[in-house]
Amino acid sequence: MPSAAEITPQFLILGVIWYIVFLFSTTCHEGAHSLAAKIGGDTTAFHGGQVTLNPIPHIRRSPFGLVVVPIVSYFLTHWMIGWASAPYDPAWQERYPRRAAWMALAGPAANFTLVILSAIGIRVGMLLGYFHMPSYVGFTRITEASTPGIAGFAATFLSIIFLLNLLLGTFNLLPVPPLDGNTGITLFMSEGAALRFMNWSHSQGFGMIGLLLAWYVYGEMFPHIFRFALAALYPGSHWG
Repeated sequence: MPSAAEITPQFLILGVIWYIVFLFSTTCHEGAHSLAAKIGGDTTAFHGGQVTLNPIPHIRRSPFGLVVVPIVSYFLTHWMIGWASAPYDPAWQERYPRRAAWMALAGPAANFTLVILSAIGIRVGMLLGYFHMPSYVGFTRITEASTPGIAGFAATFLSIIFLLNLLLGTFNLLPVPPLDGNTGITLFMSEGAALRFMNWSHSQGFGMIGLLLAWYVYGEMFPHIFRFALAALYPGSHWG
């Protein structure tokens, strides 16, 4: 928890940027799930108002995960975590396991799209001379502006989009319930095997255990993912 002296205007402004990016990224993730489900024949999320980039319906469904947890986590760790969800019809999932798998993967796909778009924005900014490659790049430093003014704000904004969506996209691909990868992995199975696997994993009550296991494993994996992504974004940079 930061001390009173550490809660500076810069800290609060950065927190606002983090929250805008977090809310937008999570809304894109859940909206992509909902749109893919609607295309696949499940209109549950559509009728719930989830096929939208308006964050309000998503906040109404998950106020704790989209408001309280992100803000508290920023003050505790200087970055944000949280969650949301899109409703779906379990009977539809049983009838169309492959469609359900594509629906599950649509969320991480939205995050990776934002990673690519933000990386393009950063590289274009560097090419035009508005952004400069930082002399040191690390998990807690990537979001620090190396350029003052509006250009620095834009660089910070794009860097947070890059970092947060890299985290959201890769974390949700872990094949552990209740994460998207647990359903997405069934694309590599026959329909019968996929249905048996989903019924088994959903009936075992793995939710909290799965999340704890995924968070532990991911903590070991993400530094390597982050290093690889930064090497592509900033060739020749020093990772730390």
